[in-house]
Amino acid sequence: MSLSYKRLWKLLIDRNMKKKELRDLAHISQSTMAKLSHNKNVTTDILVKICTVLDCELSDIVEIIKIPAAGKDKQHE
Repeated sequence: MSLSYKRLWKLLIDRNMKKKELRDLAHISQSTMAKLSHNKNVTTDILVKICTVLDCELSDIVEIIKIPAAGKDKQHE
């Protein structure tokens, strides 16, 4: 499984908010924003900070993407 933060980026667009503004309001580092931009893992503390600033739920900013297992029989998907 993998994480996707596409929902976060869409929410920022909908709210007309720049990544830098979110970074400043949530007090998160530039390297953490880079991790989010590349769908890398970040701590739940970071996600809670973002949800607090945006007044949203975790499911509003992150999605779990299922990755099919290698060699899995296509018939059973």
